[in-house]
Amino acid sequence: MTDPLPPRSPAGAPRTPAAVDRWLRANTFQAGDYGDVRALVALKRAQGLTISLGLPTLDEERTIGPEIAVLRRTLMEEAPLLDEIVVVDSGSSDHTVEVARELGVPAYQHAEVLPEEGSYPGKGEALWKSLHLLRGDLIVWVDTDIRNIHPRFVYGLLGPLLRDPRIAYVKGYYRRPLRVGARRYETGGGRLTELCARPLINLFFPELSGVIQPLAGEYAGRREILERLPFFTGYGVEIGLLVDIWSRYGLDRIGQVDLGSRVHRNRELSSLSLAAFAIIQAVMARVGERPGASLAAQMNTAMALIPLDGGLALDVREIRERERPPIITVPAYRARRGALTATRHASGA
Repeated sequence: MTDPLPPRSPAGAPRTPAAVDRWLRANTFQAGDYGDVRALVALKRAQGLTISLGLPTLDEERTIGPEIAVLRRTLMEEAPLLDEIVVVDSGSSDHTVEVARELGVPAYQHAEVLPEEGSYPGKGEALWKSLHLLRGDLIVWVDTDIRNIHPRFVYGLLGPLLRDPRIAYVKGYYRRPLRVGARRYETGGGRLTELCARPLINLFFPELSGVIQPLAGEYAGRREILERLPFFTGYGVEIGLLVDIWSRYGLDRIGQVDLGSRVHRNRELSSLSLAAFAIIQAVMARVGERPGASLAAQMNTAMALIPLDGGLALDVREIRERERPPIITVPAYRARRGALTATRHASGA
């Protein structure tokens, strides 16, 4: 199997603000430009592509049902843009899985997928294993805590991939309201992005500084790219994929789409702190891979949280970002893809 896009060295990537500005203008899109879903279906069929939607879940029983209902009705029944929807759960303690299955959507526990490879906790692990389950040539992932779900969260991500063959990976961005108690602020969400991810990107990977929301949980890509990338198993997965696609294939292969406004549950500060610790590990692991650097082996993986109630007892958490190899190296995955390809050829699809 050959690599569809030739890898490129980070040394050849643009580092100037002018280059980033050019990318920002050329590769930033609006979801509304792809609102003609039937036109996207025609493009899909003309290119002979199949499309899968993966929904990673963890205790999302309140939002998973409406999300499935809206996306299946509009993007499968009314216009067949999606060929499948699959839920990959990370051990929910509520009724998330039951809700999905009652709606007729396959739902898997990621710990039970590829059992011979073992299992780690974390969203990145669920996404990595979902590549084994999903059959599509284009893969879309959408978070499942969205309270204002709309089809644009999917068709907006697919539009650039279907219209422009040079685009290999598309990130969503949006306005993020913040709720504090009973009060809602129209801006102020995305604290982890602004206080952690974007400063790190600007410090170490300025070529990616035009990516508005590098941690967005809504993104889509071509399988032939995704299956050749390692996946961090936890919160570092989004920034890891972004850096790796840029370093291997170049900035021009990445696009971003304005998805409007995204309303979801806002996390507590302690939860954001843990996520930030994992994200920093992922970034520093990539920085440490550069010639002459060995930072990964020097990083501490225990995070001491300071209680917000004024107590002096530290809450120490172990946060270790493990890394999966490209899924194409897994024999079971290759066997499944080979069987699916043979079936497709036999049926003339």
